[in-house]
Amino acid sequence: MSAVFVNVAPVFLLILIGFLVARTGLMREETGDALAEFVFKIALPTLIFRTLAEAHFEGASPFRLWIAYFGGVAVTWTAGHLIAKHVFGRDDKIGVIAGMSSAFANNVFIGLPLVGRSVGDDGLVALSILLAIHLPLMMVAGTILMEHASAKVDGGGRRSLVTVLKQVATNLSRNPLVIALTFGLAFNISGLGALPVVLKSVVDQIAAVTAASALISLGMTLKKYPVHGNLSLAAVMAVLKLLLLPAVVYGLAHLLGLSKPWTAAIVLTSSVPTGINAWIIATRFRSGQSLAASVISITTITGIVTVSFWAWLLS
Repeated sequence: MSAVFVNVAPVFLLILIGFLVARTGLMREETGDALAEFVFKIALPTLIFRTLAEAHFEGASPFRLWIAYFGGVAVTWTAGHLIAKHVFGRDDKIGVIAGMSSAFANNVFIGLPLVGRSVGDDGLVALSILLAIHLPLMMVAGTILMEHASAKVDGGGRRSLVTVLKQVATNLSRNPLVIALTFGLAFNISGLGALPVVLKSVVDQIAAVTAASALISLGMTLKKYPVHGNLSLAAVMAVLKLLLLPAVVYGLAHLLGLSKPWTAAIVLTSSVPTGINAWIIATRFRSGQSLAASVISITTITGIVTVSFWAWLLS
């Protein structure tokens, strides 16, 4: 257990450092935003590009990995939506935000550093394969469901599926992570071999600062997601996020016969705190912002315990 804690604790300690730096005013909030922008636009894309460019897939199919992970997402999202609607008596819009908050893991800012430390390169390859469709699929699902819920709750028309898909596709085409995934896979299958020595040195140095920068920047942004309102519902969604989602992914990964590194990678990343995308969708549709913010903060505060448990189980 001590070895597991050595891998997990630094991840959350770096988040705590970022939070304290912002909370005490040691660094301005704008600095945290700038650091997060550097991580999102340069550091993480560089790490993803290098991982995929140098990966040895050896004919491994991604479909079982996707089925295991998104099967868990579907079960958890559905459970969160139904609990919010039928147990807490909330409307369909809150139901969508609740479901999304319980099923949208922070795979990028926390998942990548955690998997890199705990599983290694094989785990990063698995996570990169997951990220290839994670953001597009989750954002399309969240947007379509919120469009439907808004039309039902607020009345009026809703945008067509084609319009929604065009908007999401446009946004994703400019997303640095999607671009890095595309170029990394293209380089891998091109047969060009290893990266040139000078370029590899630069890429390695940028990739080396990714984990710490991502976690500290995340901690600095937590001030934007205070725990307030919807506490009972948020607590239940946090339990679904930290326990139900990884449990279902774990079970499906074993049923589908995924390798040990790939199983560890997708279970660990499914166990991390909720990502900010749930809050982005809530803000876009002006419903459930406080719920999404509370789930983000609660899962981040308590995540060190549950993530350590899953890391121990997987070890």
